[in-house]
Amino acid sequence: MRAFFEMLPDIEIRGEASDGRSALDQLAVMAAHDELPDVVLMDLLMPRLDGIATTKAIKQQYPSVEVVALTSFSEAERVHGALEAGAAGYLLKDAEAEQVVAAVRAAYRGQVHLDPVVARKLTRSLVAPQRTATALTNREREILVLVAQGRSNRDIAKALVISERTARTHVSNVLAKLGLASRTQAALWAVREGLVPGA
Repeated sequence: MRAFFEMLPDIEIRGEASDGRSALDQLAVMAAHDELPDVVLMDLLMPRLDGIATTKAIKQQYPSVEVVALTSFSEAERVHGALEAGAAGYLLKDAEAEQVVAAVRAAYRGQVHLDPVVARKLTRSLVAPQRTATALTNREREILVLVAQGRSNRDIAKALVISERTARTHVSNVLAKLGLASRTQAALWAVREGLVPGA
């Protein structure tokens, strides 16, 4: 995988860690030199500090860093944990290299990337407060649908002819009203509620 990434002109590898604790240590050094990566590709099964705890720590300490979680098909509960911790998306460990790159690029653009196979399973069991779309204004419903389609704040702003700052505020309001922690959770919620078709 690393060799594939190294061939891409628009992606630079900043580091590699064998476990969660090592990843946090490396990020601390990078932060001190103002060299934080834009995206971290996270294996949910790691020694010392697992991927969920590491993702949560990264999002708390370095909110600008996006995390894409790697999981196996049997780890649905871990994926739930990663999403609640703030992961921007996830995909299966056996995904093609091109899919992994697409997920990293999507996270960099502030978009959600969900593996369609696991997304279908997760939408049935997504843990979220029992709140309905009626709690949202018409504009917020529009925003939610665009988020579920993987649109970035910039894309949403262009589509609705509003400022990027206003789009960001609307997204935050949607998450708050629905009791969700991330754009990824919002996308799953929208699919579950039938606001957008499932993958």
